[in-house]
Amino acid sequence: MWRDPGAPADDFYQVRPECTDVPKSKFRIKAGKTLSVRKWQAAFTSEGQLDISKTLSRIYRGGIHPSIRGEVWEFLLGCYEPTSTFDERDQRRKSRRAKYASMKEECCQMFPLIGSGKFITAPVITEDGEPIQDPIVLQQTNLDPASINQINDYLGNNPRDKKVIQWKLTLHQIGLDVVRTDRTLVFFEKQENLSKLWDILAVYAWSDIDVGYCQGMSDLCSPMIILLEDEADAFWCFERLMRRLRGNFRCTESSVGVETQLCNLASVTQVIDPKLHQHLETLGGGDYLFAFRMLMVLFRREFSFCDSLYLWEMMWALEYDPDLYSMYEDPESATEKSEGSKGKVKSTRQCGKYERENIKNGSKNDDAPLPISVFLVASVLKDKSSKLLTEARGLDDVVKILNDITGNLDAKKACSGAMKLHKQYLKKAKKP
Repeated sequence: MWRDPGAPADDFYQVRPECTDVPKSKFRIKAGKTLSVRKWQAAFTSEGQLDISKTLSRIYRGGIHPSIRGEVWEFLLGCYEPTSTFDERDQRRKSRRAKYASMKEECCQMFPLIGSGKFITAPVITEDGEPIQDPIVLQQTNLDPASINQINDYLGNNPRDKKVIQWKLTLHQIGLDVVRTDRTLVFFEKQENLSKLWDILAVYAWSDIDVGYCQGMSDLCSPMIILLEDEADAFWCFERLMRRLRGNFRCTESSVGVETQLCNLASVTQVIDPKLHQHLETLGGGDYLFAFRMLMVLFRREFSFCDSLYLWEMMWALEYDPDLYSMYEDPESATEKSEGSKGKVKSTRQCGKYERENIKNGSKNDDAPLPISVFLVASVLKDKSSKLLTEARGLDDVVKILNDITGNLDAKKACSGAMKLHKQYLKKAKKP
């Protein structure tokens, strides 16, 4: 239901009454600016095709009304093509829900607590795949004796497959993170919502065995469960987001994936604010590890819950690429589409503002154009530049100054600042 113009949106994401130090949201539902239920419904043709260009500009002007946020996000993240019809999306939804059910059943066969409404927060197998019989460890799982016996039966009978063992070893870590995720929200007081988050992350870890599960993923998945009632729909929305971000979580023996984005941030800062970059290098912060968390979980800790959602949808609207859907489908169909579109000039009208700027400047010819998140962090550093230059005498000071922004950032201003720096960077980077 539409609320008063200028109304806060915090009511949609209720905070537990005992959590009194949670920052208030700066996001306001504004009539005429925020994408409303009425404007959203009016953006579709009678067959169901979406006018994405008007939708993107509306989102950037005032965000999305919380009551329709989940279904709009499915388009922004590439779950559905704007050109698809109501019937086509209905079929796609049914197909994906069936696929998720199959994946979940496969996981349940390997570990019976998947889908049971319960989860574990302590390891139940050793690194060799042997069941842990320590009663203290088993007690930590908060399971009844029948469940523990059931787990041990499964663990004892399963073959010692390295991938299966590795996956099972992550399950308790997922559980530990689940109980820490957004614990200030009333939504996660319910055991069923916690177990749903655990199930989705466990299934994802098995479906993407190269990346598996890493800390931070629960922060990215949590909003999907809150916004989308059906667990399968929430899974696919999270899976689409991870396609963008999985490189950040991919680790090797010598590097962490997010290091690439930190290097990009260093390059951008060096071009835009060379004095600040030099100062950070002098302090030993040239690797920009102090910005690790911002990039890893997309500012979830720097903004209130509601404002972080507002920030995300503005980012996705600015970065929107009409080829997103075909890129995220199976490789063969994506190849066929790209072959068929060779020689065609992409219409920028349906692209987000940030994406249009990349195309205009030819940076889309690069293998991997920089995500707007890099410029968001750069804009935060630029905004704090004078304070960092005059007050930071060591890395601890840098971290302290940046920690002070928590709860005090404005998502709209941050995106505006990122867009300005992006233009500035593209101009300066072109100069020899």
